[in-house]
Amino acid sequence: MKEKAIITAAITGSIHTPGMSEYLPVTPQEIADDAVRAYEAGAAVCHIHARDPKTGQPSSDINLFKEAITKIKSRCNMVICITTGGGLGMTAEQRLVGVSTFKPELGSFNAGSINFALFHALERYKNFKFDWESKYLAMTEDYIFPNTFKSMKDFARIFAENGTKPEFEVYDSGMVNNIAFMIDRGYVKKPVYIQYVMGVLGGITPSPENVMFLVDYTKRLIGEGNFEFSVCVAGRAQFPICTQALLIGGNVRVGLEDNLYLEKGVMAKSNAEQVVKIVRIAREFGIEPATPDEARKILGLKGIDKVNF
Repeated sequence: MKEKAIITAAITGSIHTPGMSEYLPVTPQEIADDAVRAYEAGAAVCHIHARDPKTGQPSSDINLFKEAITKIKSRCNMVICITTGGGLGMTAEQRLVGVSTFKPELGSFNAGSINFALFHALERYKNFKFDWESKYLAMTEDYIFPNTFKSMKDFARIFAENGTKPEFEVYDSGMVNNIAFMIDRGYVKKPVYIQYVMGVLGGITPSPENVMFLVDYTKRLIGEGNFEFSVCVAGRAQFPICTQALLIGGNVRVGLEDNLYLEKGVMAKSNAEQVVKIVRIAREFGIEPATPDEARKILGLKGIDKVNF
């Protein structure tokens, strides 16, 4: 275990829809307010997506991103990680616009293609607020989230040009090999920051055995000391698996992007509620949440003074 762990709050994402939870932040103001509350609860990093303020649909509108991240930066010094995953069906250009425009310290970097499936949520959720929600979920039965080697090479170049550190999203073990290949070819520099994303249909399932396997596999391919890792989990295994990550020296991500609940049958009313819970768990084991500046040092980030917002 480490004495300090980076806690990331994934504020709204592009998976859950407004009909699933009344507490899902949608407008730039709501996203900013929820991020700041998460910071006050102990999160050093916020992971940011944008949504249409009227419908809640995932959006690549640069003005929506700008409003949210500038509001966050004006109120606290947390590290802002901008998505390049975007919303399902967005082009690579749409997904990269946040990095090339705002030059953030940290950006998500999806490490391979995946059958990113959400359609099975229609078995549970029947009543939606907007027409787009059910169509958005249904289309994923025949959808591949594309992250080819060519696009990853282009993404790596754009990240490097803008001084943005990649947060590699690893949905399955083969993506660790993809990162190792990118390092070997000189497209990516060590040390790298990897986030194991578990529980998405199409990717690896969340279990203690799979966490241990991914970390060990990364050590074998990339080398111990050459990476920092975090774990995030979609769904009800969020807190148990994130606790395991803390116990083996990792960092964690919580938030309404990944899980709408605080505990069984109890919906989280904010990202901050989930942050408070994981901070309490961490402290039970003598682990303190890293401050934003401590997170910058751990990850080797360029600093908040070098962003373009």
